[in-house]
Amino acid sequence: MQTVSYSRQLEVRGSYDVLVAGSGPAGICAAVAAAREGARVALIERYGVVGGNLTTGYVGPILGMVGKGTMRDEIVELLGVAENDMIGQTGRAHDFERAKMLLAQFVNHPNIDVYLQTTVTDVIKQGSAVVGVVVTAGEGQFVLQGAVTVDATGDGLVSYLAGATTEKGREDGLMQPVTLEFTISGVDESKGVICIGDVDNVKLGDERFLDYCKRLAEAGELPERLAAVRLHPVVYPGYRQVNTTQVNGVDMTHVEEIFKADLELREQIYILLDFFHKHLPGYENCHVISSGTTTGVRETRRVIGDYVITAEEMAAGCRFEDVIVHRAEFIVDIHNPAGSGQAEAHIQYCDPYDLPYRCFTPKGVENLYTAGRCISGTHRAHASYRVMSICMAMGEAVGTAAAMCAEQGVTPRQLDVKQLQDRLINKGIELYG
Repeated sequence: MQTVSYSRQLEVRGSYDVLVAGSGPAGICAAVAAAREGARVALIERYGVVGGNLTTGYVGPILGMVGKGTMRDEIVELLGVAENDMIGQTGRAHDFERAKMLLAQFVNHPNIDVYLQTTVTDVIKQGSAVVGVVVTAGEGQFVLQGAVTVDATGDGLVSYLAGATTEKGREDGLMQPVTLEFTISGVDESKGVICIGDVDNVKLGDERFLDYCKRLAEAGELPERLAAVRLHPVVYPGYRQVNTTQVNGVDMTHVEEIFKADLELREQIYILLDFFHKHLPGYENCHVISSGTTTGVRETRRVIGDYVITAEEMAAGCRFEDVIVHRAEFIVDIHNPAGSGQAEAHIQYCDPYDLPYRCFTPKGVENLYTAGRCISGTHRAHASYRVMSICMAMGEAVGTAAAMCAEQGVTPRQLDVKQLQDRLINKGIELYG
């Protein structure tokens, strides 16, 4: 492998109490939570709009549940979908275009500087401690310093660059497939089926809808990997949010794989549209009105922390003394890394479970938190906590913790977790019971 040595002086553009990398569901909540605690915050986002899967990723409805009083409640109300539930049985996908404005307003706080179209390209460390990040924007590279950094990149990029231990996928290394969600309109609501996913037994005539789609796929009317047709309602009548496109065997941290996967997903949109026109009553006149700006990624790096939570613990409704996210709930939703549908014959439900503070502190690295799907858990555990409601609660808890660390001049491992819990409870967040 050919290499080059490269050195240059970089301007330190700003010094902050808290740096938040990534403005998806976890990142926006981390930034706002820290700012509301009085911290000066830099929110760094590689795209030109905040929100992550709530906006550019086009993911809806907002799945999963957590205990009462978190920013999850605030955001679903802000987006006009407060009735959303754990697996989408009553939930509706929100208006993604309006969300781009509403979530920009949400982070438009006097204590937050938002850096759009700005990518983290390296970290600055002193010993084992992260003290800043190198970013690249339209004017080149510069440095942002921070007392504490929150890695809410989804891919665990900051943690990876800082030398944290990471894992990907299941035992054979395969990760859940990527998807590009899209929205259609023109559905006849008197006929058009709604199917929330693999747990849904909705019928089309006398046949289970998903069995109908699988049968037609086996007959060659639809690629077999697209047999699990998921059609969610939207806040507007006649619309559906389609979560069906799928490409397997992609590692979205490998840049050379991204374009090919994205192109295939976009071609699949129109394969599905043709299938809808021919085979789904009520969908004869539907048409595509929009799709995600970026590929929907379910799984890449998991950052190994001081504790690694398992799906078995979640299924049992685990409780922890150092809880900072309470009553998280979602199924172990493993989209098949090597085929269509679910990876496991039977979907595992979870009793409402806790996430402990130790899952958010990367092993061997100081002054760094994770939040979102990259926190410390197994492949199967990740398949439950990766959804947006739970990620929002993670971000709020970690953002509050980061602000407290900066305020007290301590590292995340030195922070008194009981003080953090008291702070969260005083904000109205349910942590016990």
